[in-house]
Amino acid sequence: MNQISRLLSPSSVAVIGASGDARKTSGRPIAFLRKHGFQGRLYPVNPRYEEIDGLRCYASVAELPEVPDVALILLGPERANQAVAELSARGCAAAIVLAGGYGETGADGLQRQQALDAARGQMRILGPNTIGLVNLTERITLSASGALDMDELLAGRIAVVSQSGGILGALLSRGVSAGIGFSKLISTSNEVDLDVADFVDYLADDPATTVIALYLEGLRDSEKFTRAALKARAAGKPVVVYKVGRSEAGAHAANSHTGALAGADNLYSAYFRQLGVIRAETFADLLDIPFALASGRVMHGRRVAILTSTGGAGTLIADNLGVAGFETPTPGLETAAKLRALDIGDQAVLDRNPIDLTLAGLQPELMRSAIRILLESPDFDAVISVVGSSGVAQPHLMADAIRDSLAGSDKPVLAYISPHAPAAAQRINGSGGVAFSAPESCASALSAMASFAEQKGAALAPAAVSFASTSIDLQLPAGQLDEERSKRLYASFGIPVTRERVVHDGEQAALAARELGGQVVLKVLSERIAHKSEVGGVALGLDAEAIGERLERMRDEVGGHVGFVPESFLIQEMVVGGQELILGFHRDPQLGPALLLGMGGVTAELFQDTTLRLLPVNHEQAHEMLRELRTFALLDGFRGRPKGDIEAAVACIVAFSDMAMQLGERLLEAEINPLLVRPAGRGVVALDGLTVIA
Repeated sequence: MNQISRLLSPSSVAVIGASGDARKTSGRPIAFLRKHGFQGRLYPVNPRYEEIDGLRCYASVAELPEVPDVALILLGPERANQAVAELSARGCAAAIVLAGGYGETGADGLQRQQALDAARGQMRILGPNTIGLVNLTERITLSASGALDMDELLAGRIAVVSQSGGILGALLSRGVSAGIGFSKLISTSNEVDLDVADFVDYLADDPATTVIALYLEGLRDSEKFTRAALKARAAGKPVVVYKVGRSEAGAHAANSHTGALAGADNLYSAYFRQLGVIRAETFADLLDIPFALASGRVMHGRRVAILTSTGGAGTLIADNLGVAGFETPTPGLETAAKLRALDIGDQAVLDRNPIDLTLAGLQPELMRSAIRILLESPDFDAVISVVGSSGVAQPHLMADAIRDSLAGSDKPVLAYISPHAPAAAQRINGSGGVAFSAPESCASALSAMASFAEQKGAALAPAAVSFASTSIDLQLPAGQLDEERSKRLYASFGIPVTRERVVHDGEQAALAARELGGQVVLKVLSERIAHKSEVGGVALGLDAEAIGERLERMRDEVGGHVGFVPESFLIQEMVVGGQELILGFHRDPQLGPALLLGMGGVTAELFQDTTLRLLPVNHEQAHEMLRELRTFALLDGFRGRPKGDIEAAVACIVAFSDMAMQLGERLLEAEINPLLVRPAGRGVVALDGLTVIA
């Protein structure tokens, strides 16, 4: 048995700093362990007591009769650190440090946390600043949470790992109220040692857990989390994450549009999507979605039957399903005929969806038969039954009907309880069904079940970078590269760029314009200017006769904006005809390197039609990114427009990813904006570029 297994399933527990007063925080753990049925050996440690609750109390760690599997430490931070060192010296497997006053409090606390890490040696630490853990499967409560005061704790198949201790009590109490049980609840908090990824890895092997729910503030080690999440996915266990911090702008330090558009939260969403992790959009989803997934029902499509005896509630469900992208088709002829054969009565409405049984909904046998018919029907992939006012006085009606209908099908069966009827919810949830009190929860749950069904069995394809670069310029200066230097770098990786010339005065500009032919573009060229158009540094449609005078005027205009006189300019061929995209590289401090693709040009930040992937990106993923854009239709022949060269765009995305991977930590930011996707067969061309090198 490894150390994490001993932490979660100990045979012996020492409670350091235990109190004989169960009303105090330090007195709760022993009281809870005994109340909820811990069967192992329990050792209180406190020199002020000879015994606590009939148990012999030991004066110190050194006096313990054996080395405990786990120590629960209820001391202040300085004394807790000393206790950790003593436990480690005795060979204790793991300790839970409840005390605060560590990294969450500032510099002094961070020093204490570093000292704690040093003191633990080879011992594993949960916390500090944690509420502990609860193993409901084996009735082990290593926590001081007041939520454990309740008399009955429900064991179930959902494990929760939270970086916030208070969330565990909130979910535990809500779960008990709704009749939802858990397998494990773990608070990692400051994560001086064990973090969320360690427990996802453990729970992927836990036979008592089928769904893993996470409350995240951030990731300490994204590579470790990636391995753990993929392990859970391979084990067929969905991971559901509620990630806080969605309002962070994250763009204040970015030179490029990409930095502003990527954003920490957007990148987390992309990261979770790549791993097959389901993101809970609301806190309620963090309980509702895992519970629905833990039912083990399988969503084979997106067609839902709504069975109701109250029209308004059925409409609420239908509306929320429609917003979530589900269909509510009318029953087919065969299904409708079977429903009519139930002798429901003339008032029942069977030729539309929601299917309204009116007063027949009060007859359990009719409701049971109707659910079975809908589950057996090829017209539907899931059934939602609306529990009306009968759920208040007769909670068994729908609960028993759902329970008796489940065995014949693996399709999801949800119940929406329209009035406030907690007894009905508890009965349905406790008998194998899934009941919700909000119509939005039904839609969220089915969306998650559909997403998991689509992902299940689909392997995450490894990135296959097929592009081989030639004559790569790796002698790159630190800092921001100007446009010409940036595009020269991109071209060395096979990305098509515009023909252009660097000039310094009007005479050189006129000569360059004649060489390039036709109309050209004039741009100011400086590594100190990131957004040229914002300072008057771009002029279009010039010829050799007009460009000299326009260059001198631009020199003055730009100088007035930026506070220095620009010395260099770029004369660039003018390329027209196509769809502008933005292709950018962003490095997140927690998640690492990522690629952003979106609608480009000067409207990139205005429309924010973007998608993200963690690197590397292969051809298949590049195709997916293009199709995820709301404006993909503009590339795909929208309303008679010529189709864009999608394959050339894909090749460019993969080459850009390859460049970022080869430059590694040296690359801080890179962006092509715009990348012009020309009509099919004519390729793509980078019209502008920005690069920042470490």
